[in-house]
Amino acid sequence: MKIKTDVHAHKSGALRAGSAVLRTVAKKLLPAVLTFCCIEPALAAYTLPDIIDGALQYNPAVGIAAAQKDAAEAAITTAGTYSNPQVEAVMGPSRYRTPGGQGGDRNWNLGLSQPLEFPGVRNARLAVAESGSKVADTTTALIQIELRTRVKNAFYDVLQRQAVLKLVEGDRNLLQQIRERVKLRVDVGEAPRYELIKADTEALAAERDYQAALVRVSEGKAYLRGLVGSSIPVEYDLAGELPLAYSLPSLDSLREQVLQSPQLSQARAARETADARLKLEERLRTPGLTLKASIEQDPDLTQMRFGVAIPLPLWDQRKGPIAAAAADVRQNQAILSDRELALRRDMEAAYQRYLIAQQQVSAFENGLLSQAESVLKVAEAAYRFGERGILEYMDAQRTFRAVRKDYLAARFDYVSSMLEIERLLGTELLEVKP
Repeated sequence: MKIKTDVHAHKSGALRAGSAVLRTVAKKLLPAVLTFCCIEPALAAYTLPDIIDGALQYNPAVGIAAAQKDAAEAAITTAGTYSNPQVEAVMGPSRYRTPGGQGGDRNWNLGLSQPLEFPGVRNARLAVAESGSKVADTTTALIQIELRTRVKNAFYDVLQRQAVLKLVEGDRNLLQQIRERVKLRVDVGEAPRYELIKADTEALAAERDYQAALVRVSEGKAYLRGLVGSSIPVEYDLAGELPLAYSLPSLDSLREQVLQSPQLSQARAARETADARLKLEERLRTPGLTLKASIEQDPDLTQMRFGVAIPLPLWDQRKGPIAAAAADVRQNQAILSDRELALRRDMEAAYQRYLIAQQQVSAFENGLLSQAESVLKVAEAAYRFGERGILEYMDAQRTFRAVRKDYLAARFDYVSSMLEIERLLGTELLEVKP
């Protein structure tokens, strides 16, 4: 009994040791087996808020705008800084030419001068700097709005391309199945040879469309990643859908909102800066004065002097800088008027595209898709019962694919036109949901 017990324990220990070895080997070989079996890990999926947050944080354009804002704030500090005083010290010997003068080698002169700007000049300089800061603020807001719109458009463009890829992939698989069935009928003598040639041609075209759709998806993802930067990996996926449930207000309401566009705010701030610069140039004819004080010591006499130095605009009356500043004012005013007209024109054109896309989407959803599908089903049934040939069936299949592709394109045009109006107005028309 003791011998049997020892043998049983020895076998149990060997089994446990063997199991541990197998588990260790399995842990080491499992990744290689999965790789060999082409089992790839799931890609990280990013939502639209994730992409927008990454773009606002890592896009270089945002950093450039922030640096410009810091420079504008520094200009305000510079405009409010007083000029430094100037100290002048002079030493040297003196010799008297009149009788009785002693002269000496310890003569010295110490002077102090302080430039002071007139209040009007100082206020004008501060106004220029503050207007420049306002321009920087509006530029930052405009860059962020432009970036958000570009990211949204690129995000929805990738979703659109992925929908097209899914569509052409299904068409490719279907046409491959049709080609196999046609080949079987040709082999058994139930169909002529040209039907197989036609099926091969359609299958090759579907494969070409599938490969082109793959490339377009890769291109769209690369462009979207370029807007965000290195915060997302090279290979990634997107989670979201086109915001087709949204609609725009009336055109009259949009015309009123366009006057508050950040683009117009930027142009108005630039015009205010030009006005302030013109006032500054006009007041710089007599910028200020310089207070002076000095003390002079020689062996026989101590002298103290106080004075004021004021520049006289006799030769240089700043006609050139004033004329240039006035021309800059007129230019900025013209730019503001031109940008307002352009915004109204572009907004109305985008609104017309929005209406056309809305009508197209409605037409597809209310009849065209179902009609094309019905025609395809009739053609397929007729082909299976031998009432029609492969050519009629392929034509119906091609028409159905074209209708679905046009429907996807109309959906994206609908969203893209709203995003364009959103960019022009500088407001959030399509709400970003997490």
